[in-house]
Formats: sequence, structure tokens, C-alpha cells
Amino acid sequence: PELSFQETRTAKRMAAELRDAGFEVTEAVGGTGVVAILRNGAGPMVMMRADMDGLPVEEKTGLAIASTVTQTGPEETVVPVMHACGHDVHMASLVGTARVMAASKEHWSGTLMLLGQPAEEIASGAKAMKAERLWERFGTPDYALAFHVAAEQPTGTLSAVLGSPSSGSDSVDITIHGVGTHGASPHEGIDPIVLGSQIVLALQTLVSRELPPREAGVVTVGSFHAGTKHNIVPDVAHLQLTVRNDNFETRELLLAGIKRISANLARAAGLPEDKLPQVRVTNGSPPNMNDIKLTSRLRTAWSASFGQEVFQDVHRKSMYGEDFAFLATDPYIPSTYFSVGGTLQADIDRAMNGGAPIAPHHSPLFKIEPEESIRFGVEATVFALRELLQLPSAVGSE
Repeated sequence: PELSFQETRTAKRMAAELRDAGFEVTEAVGGTGVVAILRNGAGPMVMMRADMDGLPVEEKTGLAIASTVTQTGPEETVVPVMHACGHDVHMASLVGTARVMAASKEHWSGTLMLLGQPAEEIASGAKAMKAERLWERFGTPDYALAFHVAAEQPTGTLSAVLGSPSSGSDSVDITIHGVGTHGASPHEGIDPIVLGSQIVLALQTLVSRELPPREAGVVTVGSFHAGTKHNIVPDVAHLQLTVRNDNFETRELLLAGIKRISANLARAAGLPEDKLPQVRVTNGSPPNMNDIKLTSRLRTAWSASFGQEVFQDVHRKSMYGEDFAFLATDPYIPSTYFSVGGTLQADIDRAMNGGAPIAPHHSPLFKIEPEESIRFGVEATVFALRELLQLPSAVGSE
């Protein structure tokens, strides 16, 4: 495992594997990104992506294959690195898919594009590849696919929702100005800590009172920094937020509400217009929106291949982000982002009956069943690709 935008050995290995499978490979796209093309006659172009980066997490699974890798992080500190989100499964499955598709060209027609994408964990890799004219250089796909292994889902099952499989995410920084003074004379200043606290509490009403009850949204204040000493009222405070959404309307409502609440509480505290809080939004990633027509088509193909019981469309309880959406927007590309199970059903059953819990993604205890997860990841991907890259005779007979 290697950190975001430092996947040099990983990318080199991916490039070598995909070349060995017969693909035309270009390296260093968007930093460490890999693009592999296999042309096989007339037909659409379909893109399949696998993300490549690990996380600065020390693995504590106790497995024989546990990572012992360390790497210098972005702040020049040496950190342990682990594939704590299953990107190793995604890459291995992409290589397996490449081998199967290259060895069975008589069963499909068109152009297959495989991407090894860097820096998904910091929501920057897809943008970096797009910034280096990804589609202009290699062609704009007619369809885009990706999958994620899911620890909470049984092996041999998949999920492909008609809607949003992962949420949009933005980082918001609020700089709150005040008037500093002695802690014994608070009436001579305007306390940004009190004002910041009022803003934190008022932000809780955005989801509970402004967002429609059936719409999902999160506004989490993850950091509050202010002051240097017991008896000093500081002149500035800083808040850091993560904001999550499942559609663009919700995103606009939450961001507008954050700006409105911050400004008007500052006015109520007596701050002049030139001292109102500064709200800076750093775009993370938009919500992934599965194309309904494409996803319905693939669900039909998967059902025919594996049986209807293969689907386990688990209701998501968290709003994780994913930068795959950047690859499917501007221009719009019909896309499906699906998940495959990563944990044996027996282990899930034991956890539900009081046994050891299933470690979540990004945990130092995160683990999956590699053989079952990778094999099914390949199978699900190959069946999807063959559905979209049908032979001309098959298309004509529909």
C-alpha cells in the first residue's frame, strides 16, 4: 500500500500487469494514474476504474498478509500505510478482469478502457486525471463503471442501487472574527469563542429543521480552535466542517444555510459587515448518481447470470464520499457504481449474534476475504462489460 499520489510502485505494477494482459498502457496520467486500452472491433467504449491508494493507518489485523509498510506523509512525518478500504481488492479484480476480457475477445466487441486511479482517499485523483485531458487523449467512454468491496456485505453478493450509492462531500472552513480583550473585561470585546459556539449549535438546525425529513444530509463540526491562554478573549476562532449530501439541491441548501447562520449570528453579536465570518468551501466530491437506465440494464444482466438472490441492496447508514463522480460528469457519462461483498456470511452471522464485530472501512482491524471478494469482483465486472460490449450479431438480435 502507498499513500495518495505516492502510488509509484503500485502504478508500475498495475501497468506491467495490464501490459502483460495485452492492453496499450499509458502511465503518469494525473500523477500516478494508469490508463489501459484494449480495442476489439466496432462497438462502444466502456471504462472500468479501480482506485489504488492506501491510508495512513497501522494494520492490527494480525493476518499473515498484514501490511508493515511505512511512508513519508504529506507533512514530512513517517506513517504506517494500510489498505484499510479495500483498494487492493479493486486493483486485483481489475487485473483479473483484464486477463479474462483479453482471453475471451470472441465474446465481445468494442473498446475497453481500464483506469488505475490515484488519490481517491483525498478526493483528488479523478480530478487530476481529468485535468490532464483524460477523455481528449483516450476517448470519452460511452459508459463508466466502478465497484467497491463492502465489509458489511456477504461475499458473493452485490449491490447496485437506482439512485445515489455514495454521497457528495465538501470541506468548509469558517474563520470567526472577534474583538480581543482581557478575560476579566469581556464587555470590552466581542468573544469569538462564544460566537463560534452559537454557530455550532445553530448549524444543527440545518438538517433537523430546514432539510426535508426524507432527504439525507450531514453537517459535522470536526474542529474548533481558538485562544491561547486562560485569561485572554481571543480575536479569532476557526471551525472546520464536513458537509455531506445525496443530491445537488441538498448541497446548495446546506452550504447556503452555513453562510447565512454564520453571518447573521455575527451581526447579532455586534460585528460590523467587514468583520463577518469568512466561509470557505473546498469542494470534495459530488454525489455519485447511478444512471437509472444503465443500472437497470446491468441488474437484469447480473440477475440472469447469478440469480435475483445475488442482490443485497443494504440501506446505507453512513454518508461516505467517493470521487468516481468526477469521471461521470462534465461531460455526463452514464455510470454505475456498485459494491461486492467482502465478508463471509458466517462471520456476519456471528457478529449479529454477539460475536466479534465486523471491522468498518478505515479501521486498523479492517479485513476482507480476498479469494472470494476478488473472484466475485472479476465475475461481476466481466458480466457487466459483456452486457455493454455485445457482439454486433447479439445486438442485432435483440
